[in-house]
Amino acid sequence: MTSLHLVRRATKVVVLAAVLAVTAVVVPQSTVKPTDVSLVRIRHAQGVAVGGADVVWILAVGSDARPGQDMRHARGDALQLVGINTRTGSATAIGVPRDSWVSIPGHGREKINSALYFAGPQGMAGAMRNLVGIEPDYVMVTRFPFFEDMVDDIGGITVTNPRRFYDPYLKKEGFKQGRIHLDGYNAMAFSRIRKALPGGDFDRSANQQRTLRGIHARIRSQASKPGFIERGVMTVMEHMATNASPAELYELAQAVAQVDPRRITTCVVQGRIGFVGAASVVFPDVAQARRLGHEARADAALEHC
Repeated sequence: MTSLHLVRRATKVVVLAAVLAVTAVVVPQSTVKPTDVSLVRIRHAQGVAVGGADVVWILAVGSDARPGQDMRHARGDALQLVGINTRTGSATAIGVPRDSWVSIPGHGREKINSALYFAGPQGMAGAMRNLVGIEPDYVMVTRFPFFEDMVDDIGGITVTNPRRFYDPYLKKEGFKQGRIHLDGYNAMAFSRIRKALPGGDFDRSANQQRTLRGIHARIRSQASKPGFIERGVMTVMEHMATNASPAELYELAQAVAQVDPRRITTCVVQGRIGFVGAASVVFPDVAQARRLGHEARADAALEHC
């Protein structure tokens, strides 16, 4: 099977990090800046071997950094732990609510989104390991303005919204139920609103995964163009802060292209809302999180959620 045929097979992938690894190729150079997206190879990562038996884990983080702040040392927002099986073409995404109360290496128990603020991408990787039992090979961090620009530059996305909801600040007129088209701002709002959703953080994480489906579906319409992946690697190296090599970036893009859309599974870690002092937090279902990690660790596939 040719690599071009493999590219055409992948019509959608529920993977934030995987999406970002590929989307860099379609974002004009004028809209992407080195401080807008960062890919950090965690110490033990040895790279990707497409066609081998490797499962690559990427933790994707949306940074809440304000202008002038280091996005790698700010509060994290969208959190998706993504596994890609480069041998079978399966992929899975485990979503974690940002307010999950977890153990952060060297900093005690805090909301998981503060791990990025306290200890950077490595600290976020450690916090995820403590919760799910899997330490990611890579941590990808991006700013939301970059996300908005990227969605606009690819012509917007289409998502399937299971329920009508609105937010008086981000989306006063609301999002209708059904298939809807979103520009950059609205894709950001759709992914970030939580108070209007019955499941709060949990439903927001699911909406983030729906947004990713839309992004990737849009990008796939361009993926069969010759040189797509190669140009993507060049763009990433030119505009992304990373300690990964060009060869690793190319292999990551190939891994995404070879994911079989029929072998994608997703789940959001559940829990209960509570308080620590005056702070509202999510007490995650650690047993469920560990079960998901155990089930997906070897083959990037989930049978239960």
